[in-house]
Amino acid sequence: MSAPFVMFSTVHIATLCVILALMISLFAFRKKFQFDMQTTRRIERGIALSLIGMEILYHVWMVQSERWRLVDSLPLELCSLSLLVTAFLLWTGNKHVVDFVVFAGIGGALQAIVTPVLDMDFPHFRYFHFFFTHAMIILTGLYFIWIKGYRPTFKGVVKTMVVLNILLPVILLVNKLVDGNYMFLRNKPDNGSLLDVLGPYPWYILSLEAVAFLIFTLLWLGLRKSTRQSRSVSGD
Repeated sequence: MSAPFVMFSTVHIATLCVILALMISLFAFRKKFQFDMQTTRRIERGIALSLIGMEILYHVWMVQSERWRLVDSLPLELCSLSLLVTAFLLWTGNKHVVDFVVFAGIGGALQAIVTPVLDMDFPHFRYFHFFFTHAMIILTGLYFIWIKGYRPTFKGVVKTMVVLNILLPVILLVNKLVDGNYMFLRNKPDNGSLLDVLGPYPWYILSLEAVAFLIFTLLWLGLRKSTRQSRSVSGD
C-alpha cells in the first residue's frame, strides 16, 4: 500500500523540477531533435503508444483494485481528453488538433501537476501514470511549437474555447446520467485546487471559463514570444 500523496512535499517539488528541466532541455536542445522523417514518425508513434499503454494499464489497475466506476473512471476529464488527443496528434500528425493540445492540454496539465488530484505517492504506479501522462501532454505541445514549427495564434485560443464549450453540455449530461463530477462541473475536488478561489458552485464554472481564456491567452503570448526567440537565435 502506497503512502498518500502530499502536495508540495519533497517528492512533489522534485517531480516538478524534473518536468521543468525536461521543458528547458527541449527548448535548449531543439536543434538536436531534427531527425529524418522515418525516425521522427517512429519516435512520435512510440510516445503515442506509451501514452495509450499507460492509460490502458491505469484502467486495468482500477478494475483489479475495484476502483473503476462509471461515476469517475470514464476518460472525460480535461487532461484525460487531452491525453487521447495528444496520442492522436503524435500518431497522425493531424494539425487540426494541435491547438487543443497546446492550449487546453498544456494549460490543464500545468494546473494538474501543480495541484494534483492524486492519492498515491511515489513509487506507486498511479504516481508514475499521473505525472508521466501530464508531462507528455505538456512536452508534446511544446515539441510541436519548438521543433515541428507550429505557430500558436489567437485564433487557436478561440477555437479551443469553442471546442470546450461544445464539450461542456455533453459532460454535464454525462455527469447527470452517472451522478459524476467530470471536469469538476458539479463540485470542487476535496483536497484543494485552484478552483477554491473561483467562488461557490455554480458560479465558479463561469469563473473557470474566464480563467481558461486568460490562461490560454497567456500561453499564446508566452509561446509566441518563445518562437520568435527561437527564430532569432537560429537566424530564421
